[in-house]
Amino acid sequence: MGRGRVHLKTAGRAQRLSELSVQTGAGVAKPSGNGAGRVSLIDFCEPSVPGGTEIMAQLEGSQAPLEFGGPLGTAAMLVLLPATMFHLLLVARSGPARLLGPPPYLPGLEELWSPRALLLLFAWLGLQAVLYLLPARKVAEGLELKDKSRLRYPINGFQALVLTTLLMGLGVTAGLPLGALPEMFLPLAFATTLTSFIFSLLLYVKALVAPASALAPGGSSGNPVYDFFLGRELNPRIGSFDFKYFCELRPGLIGWVLINLALLVREAELRGSPSLAMWLVNGFQLLYVGDALWYEEAVLTTMDITHDGFGFMLAFGDLAWVPFTYSLQAQFLLYHPQPLGWPMALFICLIQAVGYYIFRGANSQKNTFRKNPSDPSVAGLETIPTATGRQLLVSGWWGMVRHPNYLGDIIMALAWSLPCGVSHLLPYFYVLYFTVLLVHREARDEQQCLRKYGRAWREYCKRVPYRIMPYVY
Repeated sequence: MGRGRVHLKTAGRAQRLSELSVQTGAGVAKPSGNGAGRVSLIDFCEPSVPGGTEIMAQLEGSQAPLEFGGPLGTAAMLVLLPATMFHLLLVARSGPARLLGPPPYLPGLEELWSPRALLLLFAWLGLQAVLYLLPARKVAEGLELKDKSRLRYPINGFQALVLTTLLMGLGVTAGLPLGALPEMFLPLAFATTLTSFIFSLLLYVKALVAPASALAPGGSSGNPVYDFFLGRELNPRIGSFDFKYFCELRPGLIGWVLINLALLVREAELRGSPSLAMWLVNGFQLLYVGDALWYEEAVLTTMDITHDGFGFMLAFGDLAWVPFTYSLQAQFLLYHPQPLGWPMALFICLIQAVGYYIFRGANSQKNTFRKNPSDPSVAGLETIPTATGRQLLVSGWWGMVRHPNYLGDIIMALAWSLPCGVSHLLPYFYVLYFTVLLVHREARDEQQCLRKYGRAWREYCKRVPYRIMPYVY
């Protein structure tokens, strides 16, 4: 989040400019992913330049620099990320709801630990695993790995969302107390955090016996804390079950939708009907998750899948950070109802529509060009050739700013917060965090693309001077 990070997760969703290219010689996009800041710039491409493949192999084989402050920075984030999540959960239900103030109290272990919550979490993960294993509408191949093989992935995330919704609907009809779920957020978050730590440790141990060709470029520094955080193995699997791909868009994103729905049901129980603000937040975020799962195949060319190892950063981000922090607006509205009239609601819907139009338009243009540069909708787009055999797209959405999908994401994030009014800063945590995240990620992208593409990248920056927001940044 589709989608997930703190890097943690843009819901896994905000694909980078470095994810916009295709190498036609092999007929495959060759990205370095969407993760902790390494790039094999994926734009869209025309025929490869001779020698481009060799140049890219040399670049991708170099040792990635340490990120997030190295071992000390990642050690701090192992504590700060869960602490931030619990802080948000606590202050959202408090009277003052101060984002920057201390939490109303520190919960004891008896409030955090619940075997029932752990059982519920495992039941949820088990359900999503079963849905993952069901026959898929399509099975897609991933990008070529170091050993020249390609992994296969089921494209059935949207199917899992629909089936989960039907199962939850049947459960509520049969008396499932979905509205009681918000009272279990603290123990559920604790169980998910504990599970993320243990899961990450098992992944780290598994990677110790993995062949060198299976390791990720950025998570093999030799420092155990750093590698535990970023993840050592690129595609940890048991048989055909891919742990990273499963976690990327399934339990966390669909769990986010379920948590929002539970908050809506709880508000209806307390006040007779859900508020207009709650309906908007649920609708906007459901659209976002549905979009991610409908275009699930696009995640196969993101850095999360192609370049990042699977460690604590992605495991915690996917399983815990996304559902429990991205639902912050709905949590706030349950405990702090806000009046919202139809004129303001329609204005917020317009903002959401503009953000989604930019986000989906930019990503669809990228995906179409990557799959078929001769498609009539993208055939006339202008590109800049590079010495690596890639092409930098310099017209269309990607000629407006260097990261138009980031712009759409930020506008949508604002639309999610506006139904919560302007009396509290807390509901705006996501848009603030997400903006900082994307600016930081974009800065890393710039440096790596400059190293990789040199003169062609300078020409691109000259042609497209604005990074995320036209005439601003």
